[in-house]
Amino acid sequence: MDPLILLRWLHVLGACVLLGTGAGIAFFMVMAHRTKDARLIAHTASIVVIADWLFTASAVIAQPITGALLAYQLGWSFSESWIVLSLALYGLTGAFWLPVVWIQHRLRDLARAAAASNAPLPDAYHTLYRIWFACGFPAFLAVLAILYLMLERPALW
Repeated sequence: MDPLILLRWLHVLGACVLLGTGAGIAFFMVMAHRTKDARLIAHTASIVVIADWLFTASAVIAQPITGALLAYQLGWSFSESWIVLSLALYGLTGAFWLPVVWIQHRLRDLARAAAASNAPLPDAYHTLYRIWFACGFPAFLAVLAILYLMLERPALW
């Protein structure tokens, strides 16, 4: 296989994993939260935490590596406007993702504690859930914008 094709495939695969895992995690967390069942939320959040570390973190590491290698192989300058904007959006996504990972751990732990004591979910859970939910929108939109920039590669300035 042509190394450039393999590199492109790995980069696209990483983008799919980022988008797909992010959307999947959000869907399952929202659906679990809607049940208000601490045991179900704790179980779902446990799986979400594993998925985020296994899939999302792997793709987060692979994307800039494969992107930089692709740019180098194709002779693209890292100062091209669409690359600069993509990297800025990638940083923005990370700025939302890192707190979200911590929040998911806390949501899991708070739901586990509530389930173990057969108590309702505490106020801290609901506050963190609202923050988690709000952080998802800009991060998801930034990933969609990055995918557009990757495909279109527009000259922005």
